[in-house]
Amino acid sequence: MKIKIVLLWLASITLCQAQLSPAKIDKLKAEVAAEVEKNAALGQQINDMLFSFAELGFQEKETFNYLTTLLEKNGFTVEKGIAGVPTAWIAKWGNGKPVIALGSDVDCIPKASQKPGVAYHDPIVEGAPGHGEGHNSGQALNIISALALKKIMEREKMSGTLLLWPGIAEELVGTKAYYVRAGYFKDVDACIFTHVGDNLKVAYGDNGYNGLVSVKFNFEGQAAHAAGAPWRGRSALDAVELMNIGWNYRREHLELTHRSHYVIPDGGDQPNVVPSKASVWYYFRERTYPAIKALFDKGLKTAEGAALMTDTKFTYEILGSAWPGHFNKPMAEVAYSNIKKVGLPTWSPEDQLLAKATQLEMKSPKTEGLAVKLDTMGLPSSVGMVNVMGRQMMSMGGGSDDIADVSWTVPTIVLNYPSNIPGLPGHHWSNAITMATPIAHKGIVYGAKAEAMTLVDLFTKPELLKKAWDYYKNEQTKDQQYTPLVGEKDNPAIQLNTKIMQEFAPKLQPFYYDPVKYKTYLEQLNIKYPTLRPDQVEAVSKLKK
Repeated sequence: MKIKIVLLWLASITLCQAQLSPAKIDKLKAEVAAEVEKNAALGQQINDMLFSFAELGFQEKETFNYLTTLLEKNGFTVEKGIAGVPTAWIAKWGNGKPVIALGSDVDCIPKASQKPGVAYHDPIVEGAPGHGEGHNSGQALNIISALALKKIMEREKMSGTLLLWPGIAEELVGTKAYYVRAGYFKDVDACIFTHVGDNLKVAYGDNGYNGLVSVKFNFEGQAAHAAGAPWRGRSALDAVELMNIGWNYRREHLELTHRSHYVIPDGGDQPNVVPSKASVWYYFRERTYPAIKALFDKGLKTAEGAALMTDTKFTYEILGSAWPGHFNKPMAEVAYSNIKKVGLPTWSPEDQLLAKATQLEMKSPKTEGLAVKLDTMGLPSSVGMVNVMGRQMMSMGGGSDDIADVSWTVPTIVLNYPSNIPGLPGHHWSNAITMATPIAHKGIVYGAKAEAMTLVDLFTKPELLKKAWDYYKNEQTKDQQYTPLVGEKDNPAIQLNTKIMQEFAPKLQPFYYDPVKYKTYLEQLNIKYPTLRPDQVEAVSKLKK
């Protein structure tokens, strides 16, 4: 019965997709790329607008209002507040199969406020959040790509449905598992996810990264006068510190692929009161689902031991999760063929000057740890190779992204586009330097061309989706099935970052971009592009040509 259902589903896709000649498909690709170019100014406006909002995860309120209003004006039906997340949404246009989803993140980084186009630290608002991961750019790319394809589909009377959606609170890996749990991908045939990078590239297979569980441990003891009667107190902060000490000793005996880190969001009220409540927030990262669960269990035991030692109690709450990613080979190969056709933007001397000055400022040419030394300074001159990843069981691990939960639910690829500078630290103010400049704007347009051309393939080649699902069923999920790391009783941690944005949103509001008055955000901020210190100008001039 299950095989019959799958065959009927594949047949429905075949019937709904237009049967076009290769020459016709190539013509449509050229047309959709030209339409993307026409939408370049809109992409720049979306990009710069989101950059100016600078909103942390779960608090992307201005971003939510702006994007949903824009999509509704362009004919999309928008469902708001999905999966219990007030700032999440899903926008739909079209009818029938195939259903292709386009996603990209929208949240930013704490304390990463930075003036664009300035090659040294110069915050727009001191201490405020900023787009030090470049998440202001992906929705701009997806929207201009989708609008270009929408125009072609209307003209050609093509069957199919476009779904656009945001990665809310990706820096907290806070929502995509809940989207999956709520069923928003159950009828989706394929997903393209876009993420800022320093080149135009795509990959498939195991991405070599870690999955994780994000968990906050809350300890509760008993308050007392810290000097007058400390023996009557039971310090929750002592429990937090002992848990961290225990975990740090445990690290020596953990797998090399593991990553774990913590912050103390609540360490008590004031020194003369024994803290009755304290908390510590951990990310436990590993390469496989069983390893993540085992690492989390060790964390629970460590917390239990700390509570026993201090005669306190503890509870925990899951704040987010992500699986290790696995991405689709047939889709990636087609996307890469389109990347090669699109190529890279032509970088201006000003673009290269900003890139090289920033790299020198951040000491990017130097090798650090396992990092690879830059071969050349500045922006790339050729597209990246398709990254064939296979099953990297011996990977040393690293970062995480909850797009992985989507990748284990539906055939998915991640398209990187060249809107940032090679060799920067990531999650840092320096990664915001390009994100409202011509570098970001050009990268968005070229990424949108590659995406739109890949969408043409997905909507006109039924055999491509069949191959994608064959890979998903017979390679990716043959020996490993998706089991959510969030439970049925867990809910999105929508309270996170509330206080920070209450403090900084009013300070950022005077700097919100006004595209009616100003062509670009650089113009609004009156920034000369690029802006360098005299010593930076001299240092760049000394580089070998």
